[in-house]
Amino acid sequence: MASLKLDSLKPGQPIRCTIAKLPRTDDQRDTLSRLMRNDPDNRRALRKSQRLRRQNMLVYNRGNRDWTSRKTVGKIVIVKPGESWSMHYTPDLAPDFRNVEAFIDIASA
Repeated sequence: MASLKLDSLKPGQPIRCTIAKLPRTDDQRDTLSRLMRNDPDNRRALRKSQRLRRQNMLVYNRGNRDWTSRKTVGKIVIVKPGESWSMHYTPDLAPDFRNVEAFIDIASA
């Protein structure tokens, strides 16, 4: 798999990203997970889990007011070496990609 440079990417181009090594800081891990959530399959799974949590939300009365209790979010996107995702490149994501380019390999999909 040939790694592409960020400058050569065109807006709307489909790309495949793979995590080569794990970042040391939490901020960079959060950036990677945010980029991974752009994958259509991950987006679909996150929307589905949100809808199911909303349907199964427990509403109870406390002090004559409605209180809600929602289940915690499942971890759909896990940042670890070897994980890969596909997405369409957009120029607004360039700063995020520059921040984590040492940890990912980018190839055209």
